[in-house]
Amino acid sequence: MGLIVFNMVQSNRKSKLFVITVFISVVIFSFMSCKEEVKNTIDLAFDPEKIPTLNTDSVTMLISDSGLIRYKMISKTWESFDKAKDPYQRFPDGFYGEQFDTTFAIVTTVKSDTAWYFTNRKVWKLKGNVFIRNKEETSYTSDELYWDQRKHLIYSDKYVEVKRPDKMTIKGTGGFESNEQMTEYRFKNVKDSPITYNEENEGATDTPNTEEKKE
Repeated sequence: MGLIVFNMVQSNRKSKLFVITVFISVVIFSFMSCKEEVKNTIDLAFDPEKIPTLNTDSVTMLISDSGLIRYKMISKTWESFDKAKDPYQRFPDGFYGEQFDTTFAIVTTVKSDTAWYFTNRKVWKLKGNVFIRNKEETSYTSDELYWDQRKHLIYSDKYVEVKRPDKMTIKGTGGFESNEQMTEYRFKNVKDSPITYNEENEGATDTPNTEEKKE
């Protein structure tokens, strides 16, 4: 009888050892699996230059300057790349903006297919069917324009066309610069792009004095 009891006790000990061994194996396997899963997650490449940290739909923003609301911006999509080397905001699906004076009257409207705002440099890049109109009803069209907020300067090295309310059209192939209100501007190159008057009822084309627009 004592022998049988001993065998049972020994058998129970073996069972317990087996259970403990299986448990430890399961724990080790689970740990290894978790470690492998974490490793696989870490291995997934995150490119801060191409993957936004924020993506928002249907955005309307009011931006203040010196305590006053000076800008309104509307875009279908807003992407933030604040982890990039040169942090920027991108508006890939169309951009519309308004600039206000101190009485909240609109002084400038802006449209483009795509826009970027480089946060640290405070520079806007407008690309694709860029259209700007100021309070004097002068309009500017180009494929690409930049706005440097620190220098209070709008500029472009691309083709720019200016249409004034007096029906004067000025075309420049590069070197365009303007103040922020788009009321004072100049071209560095208008040699191949004559300044003309477009009359509604007459087909005549005149070439006025353009010295004030040249360097």
